[in-house]
Amino acid sequence: MLHRRDMMGALAALAPLPALAQAPSWPTRPIQMIVAFPPGGQADVTARPLAAALERVLGQPLPVVNRAGAGGIVGSASVARAAPDGYTSLLALSSLAMLPESERIQGRVPAYTVEQFAPIARITADPTVLVVPANSPWHSLEEFVADAKKRPGAITFGSAGNYSTLHVAMAMLTAAAGLDMLHVPFQGGGPALTALLSGTLDSLASGPGPALSHVKEGRLRALASWGRERIPGFEDVPTFIEKGYTDVEFYIWTGLFLPLATPAPVQERMRAALRQVCEKDESLKRALDAAGSPIAYQDGEAFERFFREDSARLVRAVQRIGKVD
Repeated sequence: MLHRRDMMGALAALAPLPALAQAPSWPTRPIQMIVAFPPGGQADVTARPLAAALERVLGQPLPVVNRAGAGGIVGSASVARAAPDGYTSLLALSSLAMLPESERIQGRVPAYTVEQFAPIARITADPTVLVVPANSPWHSLEEFVADAKKRPGAITFGSAGNYSTLHVAMAMLTAAAGLDMLHVPFQGGGPALTALLSGTLDSLASGPGPALSHVKEGRLRALASWGRERIPGFEDVPTFIEKGYTDVEFYIWTGLFLPLATPAPVQERMRAALRQVCEKDESLKRALDAAGSPIAYQDGEAFERFFREDSARLVRAVQRIGKVD
Protein backbone atom coordinates (compact mmCIF):
# COMPACT_ATOMS: atom_id res chain seq x y z
CA MET A 1 0.00 0.00 0.00
CA LEU A 2 1.26 3.41 -0.88
CA HIS A 3 1.87 5.79 1.98
CA ARG A 4 0.17 9.19 1.64
CA ARG A 5 3.48 10.86 0.84
CA ASP A 6 4.24 8.31 -1.89
CA MET A 7 0.74 8.65 -3.30
CA MET A 8 1.02 12.43 -3.49
CA GLY A 9 4.33 12.07 -5.26
CA ALA A 10 2.84 9.67 -7.80
CA LEU A 11 -0.08 12.01 -8.46
CA ALA A 12 2.28 14.94 -8.87
CA ALA A 13 4.25 12.97 -11.44
CA LEU A 14 1.04 12.47 -13.44
CA ALA A 15 -0.08 16.12 -13.21
CA PRO A 16 0.27 18.36 -16.28
CA LEU A 17 3.61 20.08 -16.48
CA PRO A 18 3.84 23.87 -16.83
CA ALA A 19 3.72 25.13 -20.41
CA LEU A 20 7.41 25.99 -20.48
CA ALA A 21 8.37 22.51 -19.31
CA GLN A 22 6.20 21.01 -22.05
CA ALA A 23 7.78 23.20 -24.72
CA PRO A 24 9.81 21.42 -27.38
CA SER A 25 13.51 22.00 -27.60
CA TRP A 26 12.81 25.32 -29.27
CA PRO A 27 14.83 27.15 -30.36
CA THR A 28 17.38 24.96 -32.12
CA ARG A 29 18.26 27.40 -34.91
CA PRO A 30 18.26 31.16 -35.62
CA ILE A 31 15.03 33.13 -35.18
CA GLN A 32 14.44 35.87 -37.72
CA MET A 33 13.16 39.15 -36.32
CA ILE A 34 11.45 40.91 -39.20
CA VAL A 35 11.29 44.71 -39.18
CA ALA A 36 8.87 45.88 -41.88
CA PHE A 37 10.72 49.16 -42.38
CA PRO A 38 14.17 50.31 -43.53
CA PRO A 39 17.01 50.74 -41.01
CA GLY A 40 16.99 53.82 -38.80
CA GLY A 41 13.32 54.04 -37.80
CA GLN A 42 11.66 53.38 -34.45
CA ALA A 43 11.13 49.65 -35.03
CA ASP A 44 14.74 49.17 -36.09
CA VAL A 45 16.09 51.18 -33.13
CA THR A 46 14.20 48.86 -30.77
CA ALA A 47 14.78 45.60 -32.63
CA ARG A 48 18.57 45.56 -32.66
CA PRO A 49 19.33 45.79 -28.93
CA LEU A 50 16.30 43.61 -28.19
CA ALA A 51 17.53 40.88 -30.53
CA ALA A 52 20.98 40.99 -28.95
CA ALA A 53 19.47 40.62 -25.47
CA LEU A 54 17.23 37.72 -26.54
CA GLU A 55 20.21 35.91 -28.04
CA ARG A 56 21.79 35.81 -24.59
CA VAL A 57 18.68 34.16 -23.13
CA LEU A 58 17.54 31.87 -25.95
CA GLY A 59 21.03 30.77 -26.99
CA GLN A 60 20.38 31.24 -30.70
CA PRO A 61 21.08 34.12 -33.12
CA LEU A 62 18.22 36.54 -33.79
CA PRO A 63 19.14 38.26 -37.05
CA VAL A 64 17.18 41.47 -37.64
CA VAL A 65 15.86 41.47 -41.21
CA ASN A 66 14.61 44.77 -42.66
CA ARG A 67 11.86 43.81 -45.10
CA ALA A 68 10.46 47.18 -46.13
CA GLY A 69 7.76 48.05 -48.62
CA ALA A 70 4.29 49.59 -48.83
CA GLY A 71 4.68 51.40 -45.52
CA GLY A 72 5.13 48.18 -43.56
CA ILE A 73 2.68 45.90 -45.39
CA VAL A 74 5.29 43.75 -47.17
CA GLY A 75 7.23 42.71 -44.07
CA SER A 76 4.15 42.26 -41.90
CA ALA A 77 2.42 40.11 -44.52
CA SER A 78 5.52 37.92 -44.84
CA VAL A 79 5.32 37.06 -41.14
CA ALA A 80 1.57 36.46 -41.32
CA ARG A 81 2.26 33.85 -44.03
CA ALA A 82 5.37 32.37 -42.36
CA ALA A 83 5.49 28.87 -40.95
CA PRO A 84 4.09 29.00 -37.38
CA ASP A 85 7.13 27.33 -35.87
CA GLY A 86 8.54 30.19 -33.79
CA TYR A 87 11.44 30.89 -36.14
CA THR A 88 9.92 34.02 -37.72
CA SER A 89 8.85 36.94 -35.52
CA LEU A 90 7.69 40.47 -36.25
CA LEU A 91 8.86 43.55 -34.37
CA ALA A 92 5.86 45.71 -35.25
CA LEU A 93 4.74 49.27 -34.75
CA SER A 94 1.29 50.54 -33.88
CA SER A 95 0.66 50.83 -37.63
CA LEU A 96 0.12 47.06 -37.74
CA ALA A 97 -3.65 47.45 -37.38
CA MET A 98 -3.94 50.59 -39.49
CA LEU A 99 -2.43 49.17 -42.68
CA PRO A 100 -5.13 46.56 -43.46
CA GLU A 101 -7.80 49.23 -42.97
CA SER A 102 -5.94 51.56 -45.34
CA GLU A 103 -5.96 48.80 -47.96
CA ARG A 104 -9.72 48.45 -47.61
CA ILE A 105 -10.19 52.20 -47.97
CA GLN A 106 -8.13 52.11 -51.15
CA GLY A 107 -10.37 49.36 -52.52
CA ARG A 108 -7.79 46.58 -52.17
CA VAL A 109 -7.88 43.25 -50.39
CA PRO A 110 -5.57 43.50 -47.35
CA ALA A 111 -2.34 41.52 -47.62
CA TYR A 112 -2.83 40.45 -44.00
CA THR A 113 -5.12 41.04 -41.02
CA VAL A 114 -4.24 41.46 -37.35
CA GLU A 115 -6.14 38.25 -36.62
CA GLN A 116 -3.25 36.35 -38.26
CA PHE A 117 -0.86 37.31 -35.43
CA ALA A 118 -0.36 36.24 -31.85
CA PRO A 119 0.57 39.29 -29.73
CA ILE A 120 3.47 38.27 -27.49
CA ALA A 121 4.58 41.46 -25.71
CA ARG A 122 4.84 45.23 -25.96
CA ILE A 123 8.39 46.54 -25.60
CA THR A 124 8.16 50.35 -25.80
CA ALA A 125 5.39 52.95 -26.06
CA ASP A 126 6.47 56.49 -26.92
CA PRO A 127 4.66 59.63 -28.00
CA THR A 128 5.80 60.97 -31.35
CA VAL A 129 7.60 64.30 -31.42
CA LEU A 130 7.38 67.09 -34.02
CA VAL A 131 10.87 67.87 -35.29
CA VAL A 132 12.15 70.37 -37.83
CA PRO A 133 15.67 71.18 -39.11
CA ALA A 134 17.64 73.29 -36.66
CA ASN A 135 18.20 75.93 -39.36
CA SER A 136 14.45 76.29 -40.00
CA PRO A 137 12.71 79.58 -39.14
CA TRP A 138 10.45 77.91 -36.55
CA HIS A 139 11.59 78.09 -32.94
CA SER A 140 8.24 77.25 -31.37
CA LEU A 141 5.03 75.41 -32.17
CA GLU A 142 3.21 78.73 -32.40
CA GLU A 143 5.58 79.98 -35.12
CA PHE A 144 5.24 76.71 -37.04
CA VAL A 145 1.43 76.74 -36.95
CA ALA A 146 1.22 80.43 -37.85
CA ASP A 147 3.50 79.98 -40.87
CA ALA A 148 1.60 76.89 -42.03
CA LYS A 149 -1.65 78.85 -41.90
CA LYS A 150 -0.12 81.71 -43.91
CA ARG A 151 1.19 79.39 -46.61
CA PRO A 152 -1.34 76.61 -47.27
CA GLY A 153 0.23 73.57 -48.94
CA ALA A 154 3.75 75.02 -48.80
CA ILE A 155 5.19 73.29 -45.73
CA THR A 156 5.98 69.60 -46.14
CA PHE A 157 5.83 66.79 -43.63
CA GLY A 158 7.19 63.31 -44.13
CA SER A 159 6.01 59.92 -42.98
CA ALA A 160 6.81 56.22 -43.17
CA GLY A 161 4.13 55.89 -45.86
CA ASN A 162 0.45 56.58 -46.33
CA TYR A 163 -1.55 55.69 -43.20
CA SER A 164 1.62 54.91 -41.25
CA THR A 165 1.96 55.91 -37.60
CA LEU A 166 3.85 59.06 -38.58
CA HIS A 167 1.20 60.01 -41.15
CA VAL A 168 -1.70 59.50 -38.72
CA ALA A 169 0.03 61.54 -36.02
CA MET A 170 0.47 64.52 -38.36
CA ALA A 171 -3.08 64.10 -39.68
CA MET A 172 -4.31 64.55 -36.11
CA LEU A 173 -2.35 67.79 -35.82
CA THR A 174 -3.39 69.24 -39.18
CA ALA A 175 -7.05 68.49 -38.43
CA ALA A 176 -6.90 70.01 -34.94
CA ALA A 177 -4.99 73.13 -36.00
CA GLY A 178 -6.75 73.59 -39.34
CA LEU A 179 -3.56 73.28 -41.39
CA ASP A 180 -3.07 72.47 -45.05
CA MET A 181 0.35 70.81 -45.37
CA LEU A 182 1.97 68.72 -48.11
CA HIS A 183 2.39 65.06 -47.16
CA VAL A 184 5.51 63.35 -48.54
CA PRO A 185 5.40 59.58 -47.87
CA PHE A 186 8.61 57.53 -47.66
CA GLN A 187 9.28 53.80 -47.37
CA GLY A 188 9.97 54.15 -43.65
CA GLY A 189 10.75 56.50 -40.80
CA GLY A 190 14.49 56.16 -41.41
CA PRO A 191 14.41 57.55 -44.98
CA ALA A 192 12.00 60.30 -43.88
CA LEU A 193 14.39 61.31 -41.10
CA THR A 194 17.29 61.32 -43.57
CA ALA A 195 15.32 63.64 -45.85
CA LEU A 196 14.59 65.95 -42.92
CA LEU A 197 18.26 66.07 -41.96
CA SER A 198 19.28 66.82 -45.54
CA GLY A 199 16.88 69.76 -45.72
CA THR A 200 14.65 68.30 -48.43
CA LEU A 201 11.78 67.94 -45.95
CA ASP A 202 10.36 70.58 -43.61
CA SER A 203 8.93 68.59 -40.70
CA LEU A 204 8.35 65.12 -39.34
CA ALA A 205 6.42 63.38 -36.57
CA SER A 206 9.22 61.10 -35.42
CA GLY A 207 9.56 58.47 -32.78
CA PRO A 208 11.66 60.02 -30.00
CA GLY A 209 14.37 57.37 -30.27
CA PRO A 210 15.56 58.11 -33.82
CA ALA A 211 15.30 61.90 -33.30
CA LEU A 212 16.92 62.28 -29.88
CA SER A 213 20.61 62.19 -30.84
CA HIS A 214 20.04 64.66 -33.68
CA VAL A 215 18.25 67.06 -31.34
CA LYS A 216 21.08 66.78 -28.82
CA GLU A 217 23.66 67.39 -31.54
CA GLY A 218 21.82 70.51 -32.70
CA ARG A 219 20.82 69.20 -36.12
CA LEU A 220 17.09 69.09 -35.38
CA ARG A 221 14.74 71.17 -33.23
CA ALA A 222 11.80 69.60 -31.37
CA LEU A 223 8.68 71.78 -31.21
CA ALA A 224 6.06 69.63 -29.44
CA SER A 225 5.15 66.06 -28.58
CA TRP A 226 2.00 64.01 -28.91
CA GLY A 227 2.08 62.60 -25.35
CA ARG A 228 -0.03 63.42 -22.35
CA GLU A 229 3.18 64.06 -20.43
CA ARG A 230 6.57 65.37 -21.54
CA ILE A 231 9.02 62.78 -22.85
CA PRO A 232 12.23 61.84 -20.98
CA GLY A 233 15.07 63.42 -22.92
CA PHE A 234 12.69 66.08 -24.27
CA GLU A 235 11.82 67.71 -20.95
CA ASP A 236 11.92 71.21 -22.47
CA VAL A 237 9.51 70.27 -25.25
CA PRO A 238 5.83 71.01 -24.55
CA THR A 239 3.01 68.63 -25.41
CA PHE A 240 0.27 69.55 -27.85
CA ILE A 241 -2.18 69.11 -24.98
CA GLU A 242 -0.30 71.79 -23.01
CA LYS A 243 -0.70 74.07 -26.02
CA GLY A 244 -4.45 73.56 -26.12
CA TYR A 245 -4.71 70.81 -28.76
CA THR A 246 -6.56 68.39 -26.52
CA ASP A 247 -7.33 65.87 -29.29
CA VAL A 248 -3.72 65.58 -30.44
CA GLU A 249 -2.43 62.55 -28.55
CA PHE A 250 -0.63 59.66 -30.19
CA TYR A 251 1.82 56.92 -29.20
CA ILE A 252 4.14 54.89 -31.35
CA TRP A 253 4.72 51.55 -29.67
CA THR A 254 6.74 48.49 -30.57
CA GLY A 255 5.62 44.94 -29.94
CA LEU A 256 6.67 41.42 -30.82
CA PHE A 257 4.27 39.14 -32.69
CA LEU A 258 4.36 35.57 -33.95
CA PRO A 259 2.14 33.85 -36.55
CA LEU A 260 -1.16 32.98 -34.88
CA ALA A 261 -0.82 29.19 -35.13
CA THR A 262 2.56 29.13 -33.37
CA PRO A 263 2.27 26.47 -30.62
CA ALA A 264 1.34 27.91 -27.23
CA PRO A 265 4.45 26.53 -25.48
CA VAL A 266 6.68 28.31 -28.02
CA GLN A 267 4.71 31.54 -27.56
CA GLU A 268 5.15 31.25 -23.79
CA ARG A 269 8.87 30.53 -24.14
CA MET A 270 9.31 33.67 -26.26
CA ARG A 271 7.15 35.70 -23.87
CA ALA A 272 9.16 34.51 -20.87
CA ALA A 273 12.42 35.43 -22.62
CA LEU A 274 11.08 38.89 -23.47
CA ARG A 275 9.90 39.44 -19.91
CA GLN A 276 13.30 38.39 -18.59
CA VAL A 277 15.35 40.72 -20.80
CA CYS A 278 12.98 43.67 -20.38
CA GLU A 279 13.01 43.33 -16.59
CA LYS A 280 16.60 42.29 -15.95
CA ASP A 281 18.91 43.04 -18.90
CA GLU A 282 20.66 46.28 -17.99
CA SER A 283 22.40 46.60 -21.35
CA LEU A 284 19.02 46.54 -23.13
CA LYS A 285 17.63 49.11 -20.70
CA ARG A 286 20.64 51.38 -21.23
CA ALA A 287 20.43 51.05 -25.01
CA LEU A 288 16.74 51.96 -25.19
CA ASP A 289 17.08 54.74 -22.59
CA ALA A 290 19.95 56.22 -24.60
CA ALA A 291 17.80 56.04 -27.71
CA GLY A 292 15.05 58.01 -25.98
CA SER A 293 12.70 55.02 -26.03
CA PRO A 294 12.51 53.52 -22.52
CA ILE A 295 11.06 50.07 -21.92
CA ALA A 296 7.29 50.01 -21.33
CA TYR A 297 6.85 46.24 -21.10
CA GLN A 298 3.45 44.63 -21.21
CA ASP A 299 2.33 41.09 -22.02
CA GLY A 300 -0.47 38.59 -21.59
CA GLU A 301 -4.04 39.83 -21.25
CA ALA A 302 -2.85 43.38 -20.56
CA PHE A 303 -1.05 43.64 -23.91
CA GLU A 304 -3.89 41.91 -25.77
CA ARG A 305 -6.35 44.43 -24.31
CA PHE A 306 -4.05 47.37 -25.07
CA PHE A 307 -3.51 46.16 -28.63
CA ARG A 308 -7.24 45.71 -29.21
CA GLU A 309 -8.21 49.13 -27.82
CA ASP A 310 -5.34 51.04 -29.46
CA SER A 311 -5.99 49.34 -32.79
CA ALA A 312 -9.66 50.35 -32.71
CA ARG A 313 -8.73 53.98 -32.03
CA LEU A 314 -6.16 54.07 -34.83
CA VAL A 315 -8.48 52.40 -37.32
CA ARG A 316 -11.00 55.18 -36.63
CA ALA A 317 -8.26 57.76 -37.31
CA VAL A 318 -7.44 56.11 -40.64
CA GLN A 319 -11.10 56.12 -41.58
CA ARG A 320 -11.20 59.86 -40.90
CA ILE A 321 -8.26 60.39 -43.28
CA GLY A 322 -10.16 58.53 -45.97
CA LYS A 323 -8.86 57.59 -49.39
CA VAL A 324 -5.44 58.97 -50.31
CA ASP A 325 -4.65 59.44 -54.00
